[in-house]
Amino acid sequence: MLKFQNKLALITGSGTGIGQAIAKRFVENGASVIILGRRREPLDETAKMLEGIISEKNSGASVRIFSGVDVADEAAMNGMFESLVKDNVTIDFIINNAGVSGPVTCFANASMDDFKSTIAIHLTGTFWGSVQALKVMKPGGKIITISTFFTEERPLEQRPYRFRSPYTASQGAKNRLAELMSWELTDKGIISIATNPGPVHSDRIYKTVYPKAAAEFMRVSGFEDLNPVEVDAANKELLPLLGEDERVIKDGIAKAAEKLANGKDIAKLTETLTNLLNKIQTIAEKVQNNTSHMIANQEFLSQGQVSESVLNLCDDEIAKILNGKVIPGDRVFYPVKPHIGTTTPGVHQPDFAGKAIVFTIDATDKTDAERVEFLAQHVEKNGGKVACFISQSTPADLQEYISSKFHSHVVDIKNPEEVERWLNTAKTNIGEILGIIHITGKLSDGLKLTELSRAAWEELTEKFISTPANVAQRALEQFVPGGSKDPRLYKDAKGAIMIIGPDLPIGRKVTGTQRAQVEVFRGALRPFTTTVNQELSDVLNSKIRIFTIFPGSVTGSEPNNQRIADAFNFLVSDSSASSSEVTFCVDELR
Repeated sequence: MLKFQNKLALITGSGTGIGQAIAKRFVENGASVIILGRRREPLDETAKMLEGIISEKNSGASVRIFSGVDVADEAAMNGMFESLVKDNVTIDFIINNAGVSGPVTCFANASMDDFKSTIAIHLTGTFWGSVQALKVMKPGGKIITISTFFTEERPLEQRPYRFRSPYTASQGAKNRLAELMSWELTDKGIISIATNPGPVHSDRIYKTVYPKAAAEFMRVSGFEDLNPVEVDAANKELLPLLGEDERVIKDGIAKAAEKLANGKDIAKLTETLTNLLNKIQTIAEKVQNNTSHMIANQEFLSQGQVSESVLNLCDDEIAKILNGKVIPGDRVFYPVKPHIGTTTPGVHQPDFAGKAIVFTIDATDKTDAERVEFLAQHVEKNGGKVACFISQSTPADLQEYISSKFHSHVVDIKNPEEVERWLNTAKTNIGEILGIIHITGKLSDGLKLTELSRAAWEELTEKFISTPANVAQRALEQFVPGGSKDPRLYKDAKGAIMIIGPDLPIGRKVTGTQRAQVEVFRGALRPFTTTVNQELSDVLNSKIRIFTIFPGSVTGSEPNNQRIADAFNFLVSDSSASSSEVTFCVDELR
């Protein structure tokens, strides 16, 4: 009898790539599989291949297809699981594999719609697929989540992944979600493990991620006589030509030159575009080569090797041992600075005279409002002016509390255009903006994340991931008007952005589950902050910094708002521009 005979595995994103390799490995070991994805054709081809293996093994297994299923599509996912419930199906394993590369560009230039879409596929897709799968799982069922190695590597370290801010945010949160599910699903007997396979041979990495990263380097600086906007337009035409034969490339460049000429000399533009494509290919190969040289044998994993590791995690005894763990299967020895600290270095108290500090606030409870009060008074006491923009989702009594003390407006801080408009208003009415402080608020007590509705979950990802990102991006545009289109404007620009929260829970009897819940959203903000700061400093050569402050401690002690004020003092000082540490757990005292 084959190892997984009479077992059933559901693999998301399984028409191609790693998902297909995992499905193949399962049926080779006797399991039946459910494969799903957005496109029917690759699923049909995969099913035909899998059925051939089943016939050869004579295992009696089966293949079931659900096409047109995007893991971010609530209705499609619900419909699939309703069909399985109706057919009295029991799933033994769900493999959360589906994913996309997401936008590959500086955060300042990224579309917030694309940012949210990446979060929806990687993080919400994993969450909702896992939660719905509980309807058709019994004790002993296993949730295996495939995430990335470009997030946490060791305690108090982060790996920045320039040009991939929504990807790193969603992957960091996904790692912590896998841990959280192991806590919340213990009573159901369900095991949750994540694995970070590291670089894997795939078309996505060779034809999409590396070339797009190389193209973004070219956009940031401009190329020959092309400005960043022109390089961006050229990149869209040129990238699909990579890997094609010489004649296709030559014809493609000629068509691109005609399309983009806009009064330029066609022959000269053709030469420039040829040089640009060659430069992109050279940089992409260099990035790949540099990554491989951080691996002992300089080899990326194959998709088959990843599938083997996933099946190992599905073994009953191994899964029990590793329940709740994130397995760093990658072998990249990636040199990184810590990026995470505790208390910030002390600096002389800045004089805020003539400067404006803007607060954007998504308060959950009274202590959030009191934190705003403390920090705003700190600014005013030292000569600065304060404007408070309060989220519409903040409870009415807290809106009133803050508005009674400081110049405030209730606004839709989820809306990029509205945030930009109010920041412009603040600059016009109270002066140059020195810094922008965003308060995320806390995670409400008494939640069980795996029992939330889809709408309630999406409110949390909006509150703790998308809204801070939206405020940060509008702040960048405030500090460098037009910088998203012309990154050269960022050179030596100054500005300070601070994201505060979510807090760790307070009390002497804080549970592991409570901490793990908060860590899901902290897990998004850590790599996001690290990645964006690397872009700001190393790519854009600016002195703008984003700090994230996480109040509270693992011992459950009360947060100290003075330490947050001290952190802001450091953020607006010249010293912060050279700091490798950008995330501070200010209440964690060693």
